[in-house]
Amino acid sequence: MGHDGVNKTKALYWASGIVSICGIIFQVLFGAAGSYLLGDGVKQYTLVISLFLTGMGIGAAISEKVTKNLILSFVWVEYLIGIVGGFSTFLLFGISAYLSQGTDAFFLYSVTLIIGTLTGVELPILIRKANEIGETLNRSAARVLFSDYAGGLIGGLAFVYFLRPELGLVKTAFVVALINIIVALWLLFYFRDEITTYKKHAGLGILIFLVLTAGVFWGEEMAFSLEQKLYRDPIIYHDTSDYQQLIVTKEQGDVRLFLDGQLQFSSSDEYRYHETLVHPAMATARSKRHVLILGGGDGLAVREVRKYDEVETITLVDLDPAVVELAKTNHDFISLNDDAFSDPRLTVIHEDAFLFMEESARFFDVILVDLPDPNNESLNKLYSLRFYQLLRNHLAPGGSIMVQATSPTFAREVYWTINQTLEAADLVTENFQVDVPSFGNWGFILAKREATSLEPVEIEADTKFLSGDVMRSLTQFGKDIDQFIYNENGELLEWEINTLIHPIILEKYSESWRRY
Repeated sequence: MGHDGVNKTKALYWASGIVSICGIIFQVLFGAAGSYLLGDGVKQYTLVISLFLTGMGIGAAISEKVTKNLILSFVWVEYLIGIVGGFSTFLLFGISAYLSQGTDAFFLYSVTLIIGTLTGVELPILIRKANEIGETLNRSAARVLFSDYAGGLIGGLAFVYFLRPELGLVKTAFVVALINIIVALWLLFYFRDEITTYKKHAGLGILIFLVLTAGVFWGEEMAFSLEQKLYRDPIIYHDTSDYQQLIVTKEQGDVRLFLDGQLQFSSSDEYRYHETLVHPAMATARSKRHVLILGGGDGLAVREVRKYDEVETITLVDLDPAVVELAKTNHDFISLNDDAFSDPRLTVIHEDAFLFMEESARFFDVILVDLPDPNNESLNKLYSLRFYQLLRNHLAPGGSIMVQATSPTFAREVYWTINQTLEAADLVTENFQVDVPSFGNWGFILAKREATSLEPVEIEADTKFLSGDVMRSLTQFGKDIDQFIYNENGELLEWEINTLIHPIILEKYSESWRRY
């Protein structure tokens, strides 16, 4: 092999590493986009990875037929990856905004399979070309595959630590697509002596490059206008943290917070939710000196807790600093939470709630669990028997726990599974359901070490909605949403317990909300 052959072979190895980086980024990008728009992150990543790998297998089979014009074939594969991959997330937002439900999932999975197939064609072509230049098959395959695997690691790290937090989903797709086009043009130029019409192909590649470059600069802005269609009101704040996407909308004074597309509160009626979350637990606790809030980074639960002069410490544990920062600095949030984060009694800890409960040695008089619904594996543990046992073990004598437990109307089985799991943790429960117009009917569960009657309990704090009588009325459940479900033989069904090993609540949640 001559000097020129050595240089060309090195170029092929570099190309294989770079396109492998692009391939893994597209793979995790599609998983992230699916999690955001379709929910259930574990499910979306599983499907995306499976489809991508299946596509690679299909691509590898297709590559058997590519035996001539190897570089030109590779260039066209990169062109197709650039076009399809570059516009993938941009179009996904448009489809989610304008087309019927389910079309976005079909589009995402189709694009994943297409990009996976094209990626599967890449490496066999490069191996075959390296072998054609003069490398032995063993050597060329080993080096190309090494570049592929090493590139995969780099791509994954780049996406997690730079691309997603700094560029977002839409711009990342365009940038990675540009890299594919650059690699194609580079190899096209490097092997121009083998391609008589390389100028024509290079011209087309430059045109695609310019279109994708425009996407880098203006695609996100256009996608933002498409994303606006997903929300009823104008978006006034948009950010992507290390953990989730934050959207704030506002229309005629109604401020709404969305995390990964899921509504967290509406300022028009959030007081009904937060008063029910906080005051029954505070009213039934023997002492109110030390209060723990798990979640609640918006500060609205803190606002309600601050109404009690007896409170000495408030500990807020929220995983995402971006949510707390928004609540501390945005004037709409400050107005809503009554500048809750200025309270000297408040300590904010940014940590996973499960880990905090495992590591903490403190006891609390009141524990308020205001965590997102159990729609993925990482959240399931916060609705598990082990987690509720941890809460019980950190509850001071006479203390109270209040858990937001999704909707007994929309997710009846989920609600009562949470109740059963709390009872399995040796806690005595009382069930509440309240109408929150922006959410619909919503459920809470009060848990204590001992049974407590609500009859003598009054709400002493200043509230807009809740009183002692109203609180007691919230414990009444209609027959269509109560805990008694019978099979076709008329036998009463027993509720299961949600555990870390057997996360039954995930499937129940997905199935319940699919109907609404």
